[in-house]
Formats: sequence, structure tokens, C-alpha cells
Amino acid sequence: MAEIATIARQFFEACEAGQGWEGCKSYCQPDATFSAQAELLPDVHTLQQYADWMKWVLTFLPDGRYVVKSFATDNERQSVCAYGVFSATHTGQGGPLPPTGKSTDTDYVYVMEFAGDKIRHMTKIWNAGWAMRDLGWAA
Repeated sequence: MAEIATIARQFFEACEAGQGWEGCKSYCQPDATFSAQAELLPDVHTLQQYADWMKWVLTFLPDGRYVVKSFATDNERQSVCAYGVFSATHTGQGGPLPPTGKSTDTDYVYVMEFAGDKIRHMTKIWNAGWAMRDLGWAA
């Protein structure tokens, strides 16, 4: 069985690269759940929905990229936390508004909970309102 840190890293990289569920599903249980207290994600409840949402986001934030600041494994609780900073400029069509040309650098954390060697649940901790203001989507 692969170490959960390796699986979490592979999932993280696939998700952040916008590979959608097709690129992420091998790291997750088929019914993996998702949660976030973020304005942009109120109807996203599965990891499949979230992975596909990230793929969609990168269509109108085409320069989207991240820097990993911390990656930690809690073997006792079978979870992995990844802290990163996502940076992007709204230049593409298809987002919540026409392109604003504005940029954001936004902190976020993924908390990935495992059952065996598959992610069973992920929580995203993110101040979406901050990013929305940066990008010109909110006052």
C-alpha cells in the first residue's frame, strides 16, 4: 500500500493542474465527499464535483498556479494537510464576469482524510471572499 503522503501529493498536483475528476479519481474513493465554507462552492459536496470545478476555474484563470508552503501527514488520524498559495489573473472568458484583468494571491489548505490508500473526504479551508475581491468579482 502506498503512503498516504504520496497519494495526497499526486492528487494535489493533478487537481491543481486542472485535470478534473479523470485525473484525480484514481487517488480517491468513488464517493469521496467534499466540504468548504466558501462563497464560490456552496453546492459542491463531492470530490468529483470539486475536481471538475477546479478544471473549469482554470479556463478563465488560465495562468493559475500554486506554490506549496507546507505539506504534513498525520498518520494517527490518517490525514494529510497541504497549504498553498494560488495565484491567477482573470483573463479568460467563461467565468462569473467578463475578464477583469485583476489578479489574486490567495492562501488555502486542503485537509485530505483517508480510508486505506484512498481519499474519502477533503475539506478546503479558503477565504474565497478575499480572492473574489482581488479578482474584481465582489465589492
